[in-house]
Amino acid sequence: MEIDVRKVAMLSRIRLTDDEAAELGPQLTSIIGYVEHLSGVDTDGIEPTAHPHDVAIPQRADVVTNSNRRDELQAPAPKTESGLYVVPKVIE
Repeated sequence: MEIDVRKVAMLSRIRLTDDEAAELGPQLTSIIGYVEHLSGVDTDGIEPTAHPHDVAIPQRADVVTNSNRRDELQAPAPKTESGLYVVPKVIE
């Protein structure tokens, strides 16, 4: 598969010199070829894994630990209404 390095660079908004484009073309072609090779690997019967090691991730209890401080936090505001900050209209 031939890759248009200039087009990829333009879409990525990356400036490349001619030397860089000439160097990256074969590298990108090699990478795409390897990915195509991997997509052909038979993975039937192989259980998907999220991590290569058995790692137990400690989890905390799903419990609310902070209290409702809305009134306290809104106290310094110039004006509030129904728990919302009231601000001057800026768009007509």
